[in-house]
Amino acid sequence: MKQREKDSYLDFIRQRSGPLYRSACMLTGGDTYLAEDLVQETLGRMYTAWGKRKCIENPAGYAQTVLVRCYLTHRRRRSSSEQPVLSLPERPERAADAPLRVTLLQALSALPPQDRAVLVLRYWEDLSIEQTASMMRTSSSAVRTRSSRALAKLRERLGSTGFTELTAQ
Repeated sequence: MKQREKDSYLDFIRQRSGPLYRSACMLTGGDTYLAEDLVQETLGRMYTAWGKRKCIENPAGYAQTVLVRCYLTHRRRRSSSEQPVLSLPERPERAADAPLRVTLLQALSALPPQDRAVLVLRYWEDLSIEQTASMMRTSSSAVRTRSSRALAKLRERLGSTGFTELTAQ
């Protein structure tokens, strides 16, 4: 890879690693270690594809697609069946809505990986149904069905008051 391409790749990393990490955290239900691994794997795959960038119309969208596919592949592996601990070590609160975020992350982590991916892509990343379907390699109708069922599960898990608080923000 030429120096100019390396520099453009490093600029891409500086711009997209934060948003990729936030998406990965949402996908993993708050597992920051797994989120870091997924971002690193995504950026590694982007490095191999960077020389062929002329074929990639939207590098940021391509990276998001790679991230989601890495996440879904990880969830299918047997090694991903590790069980999280019941209680997390105490941490100082960073924001006033920390309990609400924890509640949302817990509710998201209880959803199946495909449901979680649909909700993150549709409502966190604000992608269209068609874009989400393309990233997940499924049909638009499957995305609509999965998102409505996943939202129903999330509403059930959070209860009507918790869900109202989340959507109001």
